[in-house]
Amino acid sequence: MGSLDETILRASKEIVVKFIEMGRISPITFSENFKNIYHTVNETVKKDQQSQPDPIPKTAAPENKRKRRK
Repeated sequence: MGSLDETILRASKEIVVKFIEMGRISPITFSENFKNIYHTVNETVKKDQQSQPDPIPKTAAPENKRKRRK
């Protein structure tokens, strides 16, 4: 699992936990609600990544051409 996927999973878990603490989600409906929240967070994050332009590619560093002394 990649770092981004782990971050999405953790964020989704935190959202669900907060909703349970506030009484907005019942532990009985955890499975259904977690799936919906996870998919929403995942879709949002990955959609945002695709819409951002790629960073400027790094150019190859010039080779170090030292003259060897004999």
